[in-house]
Amino acid sequence: MKLNIITLGLSLLIFSSCKKEKAVIDYDNKLSSFFQRTFEARVERSPEFQTSLGYKTNMDKWDNRSEKFRLEELQIQKEQLQWIKDSIDFESLNPDSKISYRLFVDKAQDQIDNFKFSLYNYPVNQMFGVHSMVPSLLINMHKIDSIPDAQAYISRIKALPDLFSQLIDELKLREEKGIIPPKFVFSRVIDDCQNIISGYPFVGTDTTTLYEDFVAKITKLELKDSASSALKEQLTTALTMNAKPAYDSLISFLSDQMSRANDEAGVWKFPEGAAFYQTALNQTTTTTLTAEQIHEIGLKEVDRIHGEMKEIMLKVGFEGDLQSFFSYLKEDDQFYYPNTDEAKTLYMDSATTIINNMKAQLDKLFITKPKADMIVKRVEAFREKSAGKAFYQRPSKDGSRPGIYYANLHDSRNMPKFEMEALAYHEGIPGHHMQLSIAQELEGIPEFRKYARYTAFSEGWGLYCEFIPKEMGMYSNPYSDYGRLAMELWRACRLVVDTGIHSKKWTREEGIEYYKNNTSGTERECTRMVERHIVMPSQATAYKIGMMKILELREMAKEKLGEKFDLREYHDVVITNGMIPLDLLEELVNDWIVSKS
Repeated sequence: MKLNIITLGLSLLIFSSCKKEKAVIDYDNKLSSFFQRTFEARVERSPEFQTSLGYKTNMDKWDNRSEKFRLEELQIQKEQLQWIKDSIDFESLNPDSKISYRLFVDKAQDQIDNFKFSLYNYPVNQMFGVHSMVPSLLINMHKIDSIPDAQAYISRIKALPDLFSQLIDELKLREEKGIIPPKFVFSRVIDDCQNIISGYPFVGTDTTTLYEDFVAKITKLELKDSASSALKEQLTTALTMNAKPAYDSLISFLSDQMSRANDEAGVWKFPEGAAFYQTALNQTTTTTLTAEQIHEIGLKEVDRIHGEMKEIMLKVGFEGDLQSFFSYLKEDDQFYYPNTDEAKTLYMDSATTIINNMKAQLDKLFITKPKADMIVKRVEAFREKSAGKAFYQRPSKDGSRPGIYYANLHDSRNMPKFEMEALAYHEGIPGHHMQLSIAQELEGIPEFRKYARYTAFSEGWGLYCEFIPKEMGMYSNPYSDYGRLAMELWRACRLVVDTGIHSKKWTREEGIEYYKNNTSGTERECTRMVERHIVMPSQATAYKIGMMKILELREMAKEKLGEKFDLREYHDVVITNGMIPLDLLEELVNDWIVSKS
């Protein structure tokens, strides 16, 4: 009997031990299943996200932008946060699962806590908005491989009146809270809207961009003439009977609202504007830096970069002060391509060559490389007047649609030759293409982490990638190196001007003047940059803060590891966990250092 009791005790002990081991596995799997369910639910609620991923589902629909839907999203988020807290034992998770848990919980909690600021933005502005998203998504992401795909394209155009009605309701809600864009925004957005509904089949002889895109796509299907003609007729009807009235209604509303707008630029004018701006800074930089601290960092960095630019002046034998050097670079034609179609094609060819040359160097910098390809493309005519000078669009999930480095060649004087290399490195390779393509190709992490957004991490990496080629000796001449510094100077000035406008109550004109006095940017570039600050508060502070952190962590790792430091391994630590906040990046770098010590 005694032996049986002992045997029973041992059995219970073994069972208990197995149960504990099983519990660890169960929590990891349970969390993984939860993340997959929540990601799939997020995708299911967003037809536009589905299209961006390359899915052929809900291709006839747009996202729901109603107030009701927004509140439903908040409730879903609250329920998901409560579930994960109640159902998962954090301490039982493996290290990778702990990272995913923290990222999900922190992001959800932030969004719930700051829901009161969810209307503190401008849904249409000169940088982005539903008005420009519509043609951009249809042209760049909506693939037509069959007649049903083409009909879905037409159905999306037919649905524009409802979409724009929701958008106008959003704008009215914001106005009730005192959130109206400054006056300059209205003319830019109205102009973009009018561009979209100009040309055949609206008015004029040139075909509108959407019609041209649709016809080009269905031509590749090699349909019978009757089928092709029927689709073109359906598109024409949808554009004239649905798209035009939708855009006209938005133009009418904006024209009316413009009469109630003023020239005040900063978000300090909003109710609780100071609190909102500090929250925005915290989320953008993933730090606790105050507006004043960021402003001071910017001033110091501007002084440092000016000093390095003066050294380049000596190298090229320029006589005069820095302002004179700025003027020389802005005015001398040798630094710019002519404003002709032939010269713009040459710019694109040169940018492609820069990208290809860097591709050949990737083994020196990276262990992990993306499978998806990348191409260089001009910003489309319908949005090039108001769009930024360059940006990146990630590839489809399956890689069938490549990543795109967009260059805005509306005016060649805004795209100097000496900035070409740094710009390509930032937006293309090794910048956003390496980072974003690798992130969505990662295996073994939840899907939500592949598409997470932490601006300081993303743009900090992009700016860091402008600096890496300098260390490799890849900038072709002192002027190209100056171009690198010129772009870094922009990012340093952004710290000063963004905080100046939104915290120190600078006017739009004061911001423009600061850029003109401290950079070699053209009048248009300085103006466009300040206007970007105004409609995207805090966003532009991410670049410099993020880059400085990535460099700081790299130098710390070099110092601690000495000969054991491997730059390729460091880059793997940085970009093979998806986008993450800077404090978590520091933890991961420290863990890597310990693992190699």
